[in-house]
Amino acid sequence: MRNRALTSVGLTLLLGVSATLAACGDDTADGTGSGGSQVIGVDYPRSDTDFWNSYIKYVPQFADELGVEVKTTNSQNDIANLISNTQTFISQGVKGVVMAPQDTAAIAPTLSQLDSKKIPVVTIDTRPDTGNVFMVVRADNRAYGIKACQFLGTKLGGKGKVVMLQGGLDSINGRDRTEAFNECMQKEFPEITVFGEATDWKADVAASKLQTRFASDPDIKGIYMQSSFALSGTLQILKQRGLQVPPSDPKHVFVVSNDGIPEELKNIGEGLIDATVSQPADLYAKYGLEYVQAAIEGKTFQPGPTEHGSTIIQVRDGLLEDQLPAPLVTLDGAPIAGEPTLKFDDSSLWGNNA
Repeated sequence: MRNRALTSVGLTLLLGVSATLAACGDDTADGTGSGGSQVIGVDYPRSDTDFWNSYIKYVPQFADELGVEVKTTNSQNDIANLISNTQTFISQGVKGVVMAPQDTAAIAPTLSQLDSKKIPVVTIDTRPDTGNVFMVVRADNRAYGIKACQFLGTKLGGKGKVVMLQGGLDSINGRDRTEAFNECMQKEFPEITVFGEATDWKADVAASKLQTRFASDPDIKGIYMQSSFALSGTLQILKQRGLQVPPSDPKHVFVVSNDGIPEELKNIGEGLIDATVSQPADLYAKYGLEYVQAAIEGKTFQPGPTEHGSTIIQVRDGLLEDQLPAPLVTLDGAPIAGEPTLKFDDSSLWGNNA
């Protein structure tokens, strides 16, 4: 039998089944809702991308399934807002917090404060640089960069120029994707030149830098967008330059994105981009809430495979990360560099069910 990665007596993964939380009382002063459910604070990191808007849609859906009450805030990609929102949660008496800090270094003092108040924290999508949380729920972001590298390197036959539109390097996600992509290219495709363009996850910055790069290097043959935030601007630039042509055309620029939003899947089917990595917005919401509920109940976890197809790893002493699956999605679902991919219209992709 597989290791269920659980250690407390009678422990089971919640798997979407509503659980009665160990709380008494019927008011909100002690962190319980009017119906007796625990109150969980959920901070949305931003609402200006399709990916995060999808996550925002999934949170109340899974909260209802689990029978928990959530209070929500939106930090709009600003660490000062997140810190302020956390103080609001504390004043509201929440029993746990789910957050996705985009500045993964500056959140440390806030995590310490929550720890001192015995309020467990689960981070989704990102991992704090220092400090501990009950669980990190994310996918392997280094694998994102490697998959993008292998796709472009394979399609370009190991030669040419590619642009990487990086996210924010103050985020562990931006650093992981960037470092893994660069390391893979240097090791496996040394004849490919990579132009890394820092964008701070901003669409206008990405579009401007891509336009400038094409002006200086019109023979660019590949683009890696570290998130779908750059999708619209990239497509517009390719169209303006007459580069939206089939892969069989020598002018074709291979584009791989990162999120798996419905628009990306549609674009793959239409031949506007070539691939994406499907980042699980639905599972971030589901397991973010399940883990914080488990923390409130006093349950514990250990490294190993889970029953929901992921693997819990120990990042450092006291910090566990549940690395959820994030497949590479392509037009035909054919393997890349010996690794499987999913076809863009696969029904298992959350972007096809959003």
